[in-house]
Amino acid sequence: MAALQEVTVASLSPERFEALLGDRYREVDEAIDASRRLLKGRVVWHVNSTARGGGVAELLQSLLAYARGAGVDVRWLTIAGNPDFFRVTKRIHNHLHDSEGDGGPLGPDEREIYESALAEAADELVELVHSGDVVYIHDPQPAGLVPHVVASDVRVIWRCHIGVDRPGELARAAWDFMRPYVADADAYVFSRERFVWEGLDEDRIWIVPPSIDAFSPKNEDLDPEAVRAILAVIGLQDADDVGHALFRRFDGSEARVTRRADLVQDGPVPEDAPLVSQVSRWDRLKDPVGVLRSFAEYMESDRAHLLLAGPSVAGVSDDPEGAEVLADVTSHRESLPAQKRACVHLASLPMDDGEENAAMVNAIQRRSDVVVQKSLAEGFGLTVAEAMWKARPMVASRVGGIQDQIQDGVSGVLIDDPTDLQAVARAVDGFISDPERAAEVGQAARQRVIEDFLGTRSLVQYMHLIEKLLAD
Repeated sequence: MAALQEVTVASLSPERFEALLGDRYREVDEAIDASRRLLKGRVVWHVNSTARGGGVAELLQSLLAYARGAGVDVRWLTIAGNPDFFRVTKRIHNHLHDSEGDGGPLGPDEREIYESALAEAADELVELVHSGDVVYIHDPQPAGLVPHVVASDVRVIWRCHIGVDRPGELARAAWDFMRPYVADADAYVFSRERFVWEGLDEDRIWIVPPSIDAFSPKNEDLDPEAVRAILAVIGLQDADDVGHALFRRFDGSEARVTRRADLVQDGPVPEDAPLVSQVSRWDRLKDPVGVLRSFAEYMESDRAHLLLAGPSVAGVSDDPEGAEVLADVTSHRESLPAQKRACVHLASLPMDDGEENAAMVNAIQRRSDVVVQKSLAEGFGLTVAEAMWKARPMVASRVGGIQDQIQDGVSGVLIDDPTDLQAVARAVDGFISDPERAAEVGQAARQRVIEDFLGTRSLVQYMHLIEKLLAD
C-alpha cells in the first residue's frame, strides 16, 4: 500500500452560489479569473490524514471541487499510518486543546514514531510535486512533510484547523513539539486569531475561518418525506415508505440511503416527540457524556428525546479513541432509569459511503427541534454552521470558533461554561417550550451562514493567499 493515497476530486461550478450571494458574487468571479491565469500549468496539492470522518475531510471535498470547477488543477492526497502513529497524533491533537488525552508524553520516542511513519510519504510527495506547484498541508498529522517539500520554487502552506482559546502548559508543549516541522512553511493559516501559535513569523500568518457547502449532501434541501424515510432506514423512526430516502450526490445524481446505523436504543423516536441532537465524532472533547447527563438530570421536558450521533468508530482511521468514548456513553445510558433511558438514542452512522453518511446527518439535523454542540474545546465546529444553515436553533459552548458563528441570543445560545449541565438543559428547554422563538432564532442563524460562512468566502481567501505567495 502506498504511503500517499490520492482522493478523487469532483468538479463543481461556483456559479451555483450566485443566487444566494447576489451582488457579492462579483468578488468570487473576479478571484476565479485571477487565479485561473496565475495557476495555469501549476498543481495545488492538499494533504491531510483521512478522506472520511471529521470536518477537515468534508471541507476539502467541497472546497477542492469548487476550485477544480473554477479551472484550478487541485489534487487531494491522504497519508497512511500505523496504530502507533495515530496514537501519537491523537495525543498531539488532545494536547493542542490543552487536554491530557491518554496521559502520555510527547518526547523523543514519540518524535521517532512520528517521523518514521511519515518518511515514505515524504519521499512520494517530493516525487509528485513539481516546480511552481503549491502544497497545502493540513493539521498536525502530516505536518512533518513540510520540511521535505519546502523549496525556492514551491510554495508550502500549513493549515491548522484546531486550537484552544487559552493555551496552557500542555498546548504550549505541543507547539514546541510541532513547531520545527511547520516553521519553514511560506504561510500559516489558522481558523481564528486566538489559535495562532507563539514563535511563528507574524508576516506569514493568515486567518481563514472554515465554511460549509450549502449544496452538498449534508446541507442540500430535503423535503419532510425524505427526512422521515432516511431516518426510517437508519432505524431511528418509523415510516411507511423507505423508498423516498433519496438525496443528491455531489455530481448531481440521485441516490438512496440504504444502510442502517448501529443503534443503541429501546425503540424509534416517536414522530411527535421534540428531538434534541448532537452530531459529532466520538471524542471526549465533544463531551457526549455531558450532553447525556444534562438531558437526563436537568431537562424539564418530559416529552423530548435525545439523539447522540457520530461516525462508525470503525470508519474513522485517524481516531483511535472513538470506540472508548462510545463505550463510555453507552455505559452511562445503561445506568439511567428505564423511563429516561427510553428517551436516549445513540447512533453510529456507517461510513462506507461518505455522501450517504452526509445525507443521514442532514436528515437528523432537519428532524431536530434543537441542535446542541457542547464541546469542551473546539477548532471551529462545522456542525454548528451546518445546523444553522438548516434554520435550527443552536445551544453550544462559548469555545473556539463556535463563538465566531453564533451571535448569543440572536442566532443561538452560547453557554459560557460548557461544564454547567444545568445551563445547557435550561437553554434547550427554553427553545422546546417556545417554538416561535426557536423558529425566529433558527431563521437568524440561517441568514448568518449566508452572510459569512458559505464556501465561496473560503475559496476567495485561499485564492488571494496563493496570489500573494506567488507574487512574492
